Amino acid sequence: MKDSYDYIVVGAGSAGCAVANRLSADPALSVLLIESGPPDDSLFVHMPRGLGRILNPGSKYIWEYEVQTGDNYPAERWYRGKTLGGSSSVNGMVYMRGAPLDYDGWAHLGCEGWSWADVLPAFIELENHDLGPAADRGVGGPQRITTHPKGDALCEAILDAGTEMGISRVHDVNAISSVRNGGMGYQPSTRFKGQRFSAARAFLTEARARLNLEVATETDVLKIEFEGERASGVKLRDKAGVRSVAARKEIILSAGAIQTPKLLQLPGIGPAPLLKGLGIDVLVDAPEVGRNLRDHRHTDLRLKVRSHSQNSELSSLGALWSLIRYLFARSGPMTHAAHEIGGFPKSEPALEHADLQFGLMSLSASSTGKEGDIALDPHSGITFVTYFTRPESQGDIRIQSADPDAPPLVRINHLFAEIDRRKFVAAFRWNRRLAAQPALKDWVVEETYPAASVETDDEILSNAMALGGSCFHTAGTARMGADAKAVVDSQLRVRGAEGLRVADTSIMPTLVSGNTNGPAMMIGLRAADFILADLHASR
Repeated sequence: MKDSYDYIVVGAGSAGCAVANRLSADPALSVLLIESGPPDDSLFVHMPRGLGRILNPGSKYIWEYEVQTGDNYPAERWYRGKTLGGSSSVNGMVYMRGAPLDYDGWAHLGCEGWSWADVLPAFIELENHDLGPAADRGVGGPQRITTHPKGDALCEAILDAGTEMGISRVHDVNAISSVRNGGMGYQPSTRFKGQRFSAARAFLTEARARLNLEVATETDVLKIEFEGERASGVKLRDKAGVRSVAARKEIILSAGAIQTPKLLQLPGIGPAPLLKGLGIDVLVDAPEVGRNLRDHRHTDLRLKVRSHSQNSELSSLGALWSLIRYLFARSGPMTHAAHEIGGFPKSEPALEHADLQFGLMSLSASSTGKEGDIALDPHSGITFVTYFTRPESQGDIRIQSADPDAPPLVRINHLFAEIDRRKFVAAFRWNRRLAAQPALKDWVVEETYPAASVETDDEILSNAMALGGSCFHTAGTARMGADAKAVVDSQLRVRGAEGLRVADTSIMPTLVSGNTNGPAMMIGLRAADFILADLHASR
């Protein structure tokens, strides 16, 4: 590792990989990409169903956070990717982009250049979609997207059940008409030829051969260093010890919606009372750093079914056979993404725009009683996973110490907003109505615990934490906007500082209507474009 680089990118997740790729495409620029976790060289990282092995306490490929959920709800555990590719290397691989109204809403809030018309070209540019080109779908880009194969009898029955509820069966669930008007179909995912296709595979595979790009794994950024108001470098720690590395032009924080606000607060960019209370000199009084934390909260319906569940194929001897199929043929259940079917229903038919997202998991699992530990159910089971796409409840993230190794305090405040509570109930009842459709009468045996034990709205809400979980779609903690309180401007520059930008989901003013991996890559590409435009303008 050299003493200085033109650009330092902190975090090799979905956005950071995209930023590093695009900046290093110019051979005149030197780029350092820093990742706290190890290389993504595990069999279980590349095996799609390997996420069941990786997303467990103690895994070296994840960050673990104990999260306060608000009210009298118990704390929950969140996992985030800690390896090359970040969460794109450990997530469910579901590829969604959000709705045009999300991005048009950002523009309305003052985020100039972030309307749907502005961001769609970046989505199209990054996509290499197996459904082929369309006006709102890309091919030839770095990110492989594979749609789950058609034909499974239970999947077909579920799509028929959706049709019986008035939900169109669609070719592409990301098509604008599907997202707006509602539709269900086979799920597109970030897979290719039976393997996970993470942001690291998409953006770093070829780029790492460039002499001007250095990728440092198992390297922690302890603090952003400043000369006056300018971010001048990073203090980092690797196997060789602690050292400082200078950034001649800019530092780009792509550490994610939990670590990015922490890395802003540690050197003094954040709420002044918090920083002063911890003995940190205030560089920029930025009250909203760490605030506006948003997440999707899903509600699940676990169903015992007569057949076509993957429970037996992923357990005991069945798992061994499935592993052999994967290793020798890249086929079978180990190649599946988290959801085989997905889509956007309406909680009420009269709505102008779909407000729920649905996913089918062709397996079911329950807690073993140990913290964070789950196991596949012993019977044939599936799970309906549904959530409200535009939640309004907000939490926050704040450091608890000036020690960079101390974990931040994370509070999510699930279901604090009245609309979130109402839509959670609506999502639960939507799952139940889908399961009761005639197309599924020969498939579904019964609901299983805990959904089978609740009926009234109050019972649903009082059991909300057991009925579902976090989607791990965290966003908003370094909000973009035109107002003085916004953490970053529309070019993703940190207000009050020079030479420092944020490029990850923390810049989202509101949460997009869907999974956040695709939008994070889009944000990374656009951030790099902003940086290069400024560079060229200064020459």
